[in-house]
Amino acid sequence: METKLTLRLNDNVIERAKIFARNHKISLSKMIETYLDSVTKQNDDEKKISITPLVESLSGVIDLPDDFDYKKEYRDYLEKKYK
Repeated sequence: METKLTLRLNDNVIERAKIFARNHKISLSKMIETYLDSVTKQNDDEKKISITPLVESLSGVIDLPDDFDYKKEYRDYLEKKYK
């Protein structure tokens, strides 16, 4: 479904956008839709947890047993620390 939208923009911006759209053989409406789509998707992607290259390079460095209980180990560590 498509909906009409009215925008108020600076005249110079509109002219540059029209030239850009014409040179790239795309409608101004499609160009704005694509931009808004990419901006809103970017925000969705930012909500996801991203793994930095450093963290990814450290992945698999430590070999832990299958039955390793990190919560128990952390609890034991805290009990020992605060005794």
